[in-house]
Amino acid sequence: MRYISTRGQAPVLTFSEAMMTGLARDGGLYVPEVVPALSKAEIAAMAGQSYEEIAFRVMRPYLGSTFTDAEFKGLIAKAYAGFGHAARAPLVQLGPNHFLLELFHGPTLAFKDFAMQLIGQMMQAALAKTGERVTIVGATSGDTGSAAMEAFRGLANVDLFILYPHGRVSDVQRRQMTTPSEANVYALAMDGDFDDCQARVKDMFNDFAFRDGVRLAGVNSINWARVLAQVVYYFYAAVALGAPERSVSFTVPTGNFGDIFAGYIARKMGLPIEQLVIATNQNDILDRAMKTGDYVQNGVTPTISPSMDIQVSSNFERALFDAYGRDGTAVSVLMDELKAGGFHISQGAMGMLRETFASGRCSEAETTATMQRIFAETGEILCPHSAVGVKVAEEHLGDAPMITLATAHPAKFPDAVEAAMGTRPALPPRMADLFARPERVTRVPNDLGALQTLIRERIAR
Repeated sequence: MRYISTRGQAPVLTFSEAMMTGLARDGGLYVPEVVPALSKAEIAAMAGQSYEEIAFRVMRPYLGSTFTDAEFKGLIAKAYAGFGHAARAPLVQLGPNHFLLELFHGPTLAFKDFAMQLIGQMMQAALAKTGERVTIVGATSGDTGSAAMEAFRGLANVDLFILYPHGRVSDVQRRQMTTPSEANVYALAMDGDFDDCQARVKDMFNDFAFRDGVRLAGVNSINWARVLAQVVYYFYAAVALGAPERSVSFTVPTGNFGDIFAGYIARKMGLPIEQLVIATNQNDILDRAMKTGDYVQNGVTPTISPSMDIQVSSNFERALFDAYGRDGTAVSVLMDELKAGGFHISQGAMGMLRETFASGRCSEAETTATMQRIFAETGEILCPHSAVGVKVAEEHLGDAPMITLATAHPAKFPDAVEAAMGTRPALPPRMADLFARPERVTRVPNDLGALQTLIRERIAR
């Protein structure tokens, strides 16, 4: 299995190399040269299997010789042992033909745990074989950072730095990043919004002297291994509802496009997905792009669903790569235009995207109303991101069962839930002391040089 860049000018890598590299040296994102297909019989054989067994069957074709079967099964077992539900990702029925996939039973109560816990195990195992040490720098709108902290804290071969937008994450998200006491993890509260944090991380990867000097690696969804781990729960949920004999649809609340791109990969692998629906909050650049063909930034407005407050959806580049016939030069031109504010998607590429994805948006008022209505009808308490997904999913219900991804536990966003519901959701018992733990955080400017200096100083200690 070989991996190529979406911009066509970076070296072709193995899985292990792509996992450790993160962003390609030409600024692009790595994707598999060929997406392996699973037969109907192979998908049908997943029925009744554990989440861990399905993870092995779905991911194994992508790994090459990075791990033996026994090693990989062991890493999967470690990754999901700390989840708070035996099913890992249980399905709950919301209404006729509409299901909620609960992806918030991991250690940090968000869907990012499914990928981050596993990539932490895989990276540590790969580094232990070589004796190397890496510096991981990531940007977060809230959930990626806390999941990365939980996955990498205390690991012997990794220093981890997480940039998050100061004042633009929930108190629970912030404390999950700032309360780990292990010396190898650092929370950096940066001035600006998530797109600023993401841009500085990409700048570090594109500064090759710095990148090579600190042995830089990434765990944002620019890292292919992150996307691959998320492909698993599409198979897990679809098979539970009758696939491959029965088609299913998915609605995904998304800002950075990684989670729904994982669904796209699942469909390319042979999973019978009828609709893949992009759900955005009022920062609706993806919905606008799908409807108009113009991907144009117009600023980020803070919302009660902060993990979706994004204008530069990094993983959309992977979808564009396929939409433009895997033409790296064409993608490079679009990404250059994005630096000036936006780009227009060609008619042919838009045809492919519209055949593949549907989309919708949800306002702040609609988010709150959905949380209130779903609780009244079902007793299910939704986080604001999941509510965005449910509202858009209801606009796309059809004959196939619709599965909406519930991306976070409501207790991660207690202020928004309390404002909508009148009651404050409690954290699970294992996190009950979160607000009593001391915080450890560094406030940093939106300045590349200052960030690089800080990182060099910290890893030299």
